[in-house]
Amino acid sequence: MVDSDGVARAVPGQRSRLIFSPVPEIPLWQNCCTVAMVHDLIPLRFPRWNSPLTQYFRWVVPQVLRQAVHLVCNSESTASDIMQLGGIRSDRITPIPLAYDAEHFRPLNLPRQNYFLYLGRQEGYKNLAPAIAALAQLAQTDCELWIAGAPDPRFTPLLQAQATELGLTERVKFLAYVPYADLPRLLNQAQALVFPSLWEGFGLPVLEALGCGTPVIAGPVAALPEVGGEAVLWVDVREGERSRLP
Repeated sequence: MVDSDGVARAVPGQRSRLIFSPVPEIPLWQNCCTVAMVHDLIPLRFPRWNSPLTQYFRWVVPQVLRQAVHLVCNSESTASDIMQLGGIRSDRITPIPLAYDAEHFRPLNLPRQNYFLYLGRQEGYKNLAPAIAALAQLAQTDCELWIAGAPDPRFTPLLQAQATELGLTERVKFLAYVPYADLPRLLNQAQALVFPSLWEGFGLPVLEALGCGTPVIAGPVAALPEVGGEAVLWVDVREGERSRLP
């Protein structure tokens, strides 16, 4: 994130009367009107007290929410969070759902392969531990789980250790970062996108998978029902909250 002080230093020279910030960062205590976008308040819902991001959301973001003349967010769920956690009136918030690139994420008529796909970060609230445990319970022993996303040194080693303990070393594949150009093929050939997250401000991978014609398995939490509606196979992921990574 760009720090708010840096934004503030840039404002006087621009003589701005109205500033739009695509993130919850605005020039605080400056004489200008600001509109800010809030994608989610996940650092407050799943705080890590040694994280600078948690501290920013705890101490700076509330002031941003109060000072901005209007707030834009990705979903009704995030709007509710802003009202509940930030004490902001609903008439100061406009939810605008995200969209996906329909020319990029589309059916490619490729043969399905025998893997389920997770796409995203590997943080604790993404709830990947129960997904790995569920793979061990499948009767079909040649089915794999592919986890695509940049490794996280706090969580990835724990997930890898869990896969080893369950005898799934060869069936749980950590793909690391996947280039944007390769995502449509990866989604098109998956049996389904598995998205067991405990909270999402929107959940763009769900929309991208559906755009590819790929089934989605997810939990009906936060903004995900807004994104997936009746097109998603909804499962209870809350049980996994007790076993999610710290």
